Amino acid sequence: MDNAAVLREWFQRVDSNGTGNITAPQLKSALAVGNLDFSISIVQQMIRMYDFDRNGTMNFEEFLALNKFLLKVQNAFASLDRDCGFLSTDDVYEALVKLGFSLDSPAFYTLCESFDQQKMGKFRLDDFISLCIFVQSTSNLFNSFDTSRQGRVSLDFNQFVYCTANCRI
Repeated sequence: MDNAAVLREWFQRVDSNGTGNITAPQLKSALAVGNLDFSISIVQQMIRMYDFDRNGTMNFEEFLALNKFLLKVQNAFASLDRDCGFLSTDDVYEALVKLGFSLDSPAFYTLCESFDQQKMGKFRLDDFISLCIFVQSTSNLFNSFDTSRQGRVSLDFNQFVYCTANCRI
C-alpha cells in the first residue's frame, strides 16, 4: 500500500462520523495515539494553517498538507536528535534554520521560553512541533502583509487585531 493510501485509511478511521472532515478534538486524539500530545489550541492552529476552505475542519487534502509539514519537522528533529528524545536549544536553532526560519537571538530565545514545557532547555518532539507550528503560522500571517517581501510591515490597528486573532495559541 502506498503512503497516500495508508494516510487515507488513517484519515477515514479518525473521521468516525464519515463527514469527510475531521475536527480538532478528533485530530488531537489521533495524534495522541502516536505519542504526540498537543494542547487543543495547538491542534486548532494546525487546522487553521491548512484549512484552505476555511470551514474550521480538515478534509483529506488539507490533512495531506499538514502531514507533509509534520514529516518535514519530524525529519529536522530526527536529524539532530542524539538518541535521547529531545533537542537542546542550540539544536532547535539549527533545526529551524534547516526548515528555512531565521530568527534573531532575542526572538529565538523568547520563542524557546514559551515552548520549553519543562523549562530545562530540552525540547521533546511535540514541543518542537508546537514551536514550528507557531513559527510557520506567524510566518504565513506576516507574509500576507509583507507583499513587497522586504521583511517589514506596517499595520493599522484593525490589521493588528486581525493578526492577533488569527495567531492565537
